[in-house]
Amino acid sequence: MNQKHLAAYVVVALAFAASGAYVGLHKQEAAPPISTTVAPGVTGPVDDLYKQTLPDAKGAATALAQYKGKPLLVNFWAPWCGPCVQEMPELSALAAGDEGKKLQVIGIGIDSPTNIAEFSDKFKITYPVFVAGMAGTDLSRQFGNSAGGLPYTVLIGADGQVKKTYLGRLKFDELRKDLATL
Repeated sequence: MNQKHLAAYVVVALAFAASGAYVGLHKQEAAPPISTTVAPGVTGPVDDLYKQTLPDAKGAATALAQYKGKPLLVNFWAPWCGPCVQEMPELSALAAGDEGKKLQVIGIGIDSPTNIAEFSDKFKITYPVFVAGMAGTDLSRQFGNSAGGLPYTVLIGADGQVKKTYLGRLKFDELRKDLATL
């Protein structure tokens, strides 16, 4: 083997080693499964959600405990998130339609009160929208959103159990099938 080939093999080997190191260092661990059974005295993500009092888009403080006992679709979103904005008209139609009679849809905005208020004034959203700021990211992580990606949607049954979570833009055919099982 000549020097030229040896140098090429070394370069290729170093490139593979560097890419392997990069992947190893940046690998995302799988999100742990959400536990839907909680030991006595310990709260779970749904209980933590219901303990929240958040301002709506107009600034009025609202206790989320009012949604206990009814199926709930919680959509974590932000005005700067393209897929979040794209799915809002369909979420609004869902909330205003027949499904909305059996299901409460709420949006938890991860942004400033001013940005969410301006967004809400500009777009006609038919479901309650609340302002959580960066605390909304922490709350979504409690539901298994380890990467903090948006949109992130959580389907909670009337029994207070997490039925399913969705990362990314909702596929409404899939969501409607899931709603039919509630």
